[in-house]
Amino acid sequence: MGASMSMLKGANLPVQAQAVRVELGWRSGPGVPDVDASALLLVSGKVRSDADFVFYNQPAHASGAVRHEGKKTGADGVTDTLAVDLGRVEPAVERIVLAASADGGSFGRVPGLRVRVLDAASGAEIMRYESQDATVETAFLLGELYRRQGNWKFRAVGQGYGSGLAGLATDFGISVDDEPAPRTAPAAPAPVRPAPVRSEPVRPTRPAAPAPPDPVPAPTPVRLSKVTLTKDAPSVSLAKQGGTSGAMRVNLNWQMRKQFRGWGAKLGRAVANHSDLDLDLCALYELSDGRKGVVQALGNAFGALHQPPYIHLDGDDRTGAVSSGENLTINLDHKDRLRRIVIFVTIYEGARSFADLDATVTLQPQHGAPIDFALGECTVPSTVCSLALITNTGSDLVVQREARFLVPERGVSPQRTIDYAYGWGMNWTPGRK
Repeated sequence: MGASMSMLKGANLPVQAQAVRVELGWRSGPGVPDVDASALLLVSGKVRSDADFVFYNQPAHASGAVRHEGKKTGADGVTDTLAVDLGRVEPAVERIVLAASADGGSFGRVPGLRVRVLDAASGAEIMRYESQDATVETAFLLGELYRRQGNWKFRAVGQGYGSGLAGLATDFGISVDDEPAPRTAPAAPAPVRPAPVRSEPVRPTRPAAPAPPDPVPAPTPVRLSKVTLTKDAPSVSLAKQGGTSGAMRVNLNWQMRKQFRGWGAKLGRAVANHSDLDLDLCALYELSDGRKGVVQALGNAFGALHQPPYIHLDGDDRTGAVSSGENLTINLDHKDRLRRIVIFVTIYEGARSFADLDATVTLQPQHGAPIDFALGECTVPSTVCSLALITNTGSDLVVQREARFLVPERGVSPQRTIDYAYGWGMNWTPGRK
């Protein structure tokens, strides 16, 4: 494959891989806006429909050619990744534009902005482009994959937009609806006048013409909204975000820092063996009929989606190397049968604490805006962390950011520790995978 190539703005290089991962990266810090990666699949310079826009609210293209894989935090900063299978790109698609948008500020406040193209099979970096001239832009067209004589090439673009992701998307033919439609007052009814009295006999009328077919509804515009929970704004209503039905995916994506800090550094020794670290995403649930239980890999209690508890654990990422992390799915079609859920994570093996763990939690309702938050730094010898509390208020489901690192007492399991903290009152027995 050859060595990686650092590109100048406007340069282009051939892509000699069947599938690539396009990694948008930057350095985080105080006052640095959050950044999101997106892709637009273009035919004659425009999208064919809003379905050709891949981003956090629409994470996969129907063809399977482009997927938004999400964010990770590491020693070099934050990355947001798009996976592109060039062999599955439809023949009509000529270009795939790779864009970035800043949430909460301009790209002039985003240090180390870069895009890397990696061979998906080997993980080797093929090429990279580092942006050096960002100022007031809130969206950036960083690069593009395009066809040339039957082969794929990558061009470093570096074009900024001051109108954000909405402006960039609109320029390529996306219809954007980021705000609810304003309500209009109903029109006043017209006065009813009495019909005139007719003296002549009533003649038969012609049969009415058949009613015209109902118009085809216009496609729903793309919604760009998302919610980030913080210590100052820790909760959100699912109903207000449109997430009242369908499946809601809960994702935990994590990575160990290379340099130990905080509690681990004070001990003067590493707290985790990176290759052995095994985290388990779990959920305590209470149903409306009073039944309680746990969904977790331990004991193969993976739950069920279409019957109680309406929560299912999708997988068990034992290394943090799986790009999709660990996932729970909650069936919101049965939200009335859910009273409360505590989503938590435990260390099964490979570490004595969450110190030096970078983790992001994302809740993605099928029909609503994504909700995400970072766990923050662990400063205590914790092996269990409550992530989020979902409560049924009677008319709504409310998501509360918890991010509580708990320290089990001697001889007390992480599950019992969560139980005590939230008053679940369950009986626990030892289990294993």
